Amino acid sequence: MMRAVVLSERGLEVVDRPIPSPQKGEILVRVIKAGLCETDLQLVQGYMGYQGILGHEFVGIAESGRFQGQRVVGEINCACGECATCKQGIPTHCPHRSVLGILNHDGAFAEYVAVPEHNLHLVPEHVSTEHAVFVEPLAAAFQILDQISVNQSHTVIVLGDGRLGNLCSQVLAQTGCRLTTVGKHPQKLKLLSDRGITTALVSEIEMARQADFVVDCTGSATGFETALKLLKPRGTLVLKTTVAGTQQLSLAPLVIDEITVVGSRCGPFPPAIRALAEQRIDVESLIDATYPLNESLAAFERARTRPTLKLLLDPSK
Repeated sequence: MMRAVVLSERGLEVVDRPIPSPQKGEILVRVIKAGLCETDLQLVQGYMGYQGILGHEFVGIAESGRFQGQRVVGEINCACGECATCKQGIPTHCPHRSVLGILNHDGAFAEYVAVPEHNLHLVPEHVSTEHAVFVEPLAAAFQILDQISVNQSHTVIVLGDGRLGNLCSQVLAQTGCRLTTVGKHPQKLKLLSDRGITTALVSEIEMARQADFVVDCTGSATGFETALKLLKPRGTLVLKTTVAGTQQLSLAPLVIDEITVVGSRCGPFPPAIRALAEQRIDVESLIDATYPLNESLAAFERARTRPTLKLLLDPSK
């Protein structure tokens, strides 16, 4: 048996669960650190209707396979590999996929998780375990550059000063674009301004159509509307926010201003791992605290009620 953070009809609990039995092609991974993110909070609120072990950002030790005994991180989409979508090279959209801790697959807020071996990536020796937890959300930030072309001539606004907003800002800053990160928390924005990134409080920014691209990392239903107020006609909204429940939006501005909306989700692990290995991205300043797995409910409560960045869970404690 193992300890695990389980979401069920009873709510969120830390309980004993059987150690997972890897299915064909899967490897059992002993989790040594995991990260709590906004998606986990939304799942608790009912997003996706998920029930099971939460958690999709993790570092662990592979129990077998080509990485046996070594630290690994894992991509979260578990694709079939056989359908037309997979054969087109977009397994993250496999119609038969499961998703670690999000859709039909137990996640990594546990002592062990079963992961398809081809999803695993080796963690470089000189990248700390705590920093490697950020590979998955950092990959999501790099996904933006796979979807849109950004250069020095563009004005870009990132809405949101939380974990993902910070990482997206750091990645976009490397393009040389005219970047501003907009948020509500001066202490969070200072982490970016200390790195030379222009920041502004949402209460102070001029709501004028000034941006070629706006990246919504607010985690709030209000981010979409704010983004439309900041985009130039024919600008592009990159939507990173997912929220539980339904949203009522006026879509007329999309038509009138000919706005392009790009949904942006998971991203490529190799550039994220390289960026951490080359120390081009600061993640150390994002870590607020580490909680033993048995104290996970306290970590969720802190993330829900207080301005935090990244909270880590440690299944070994």
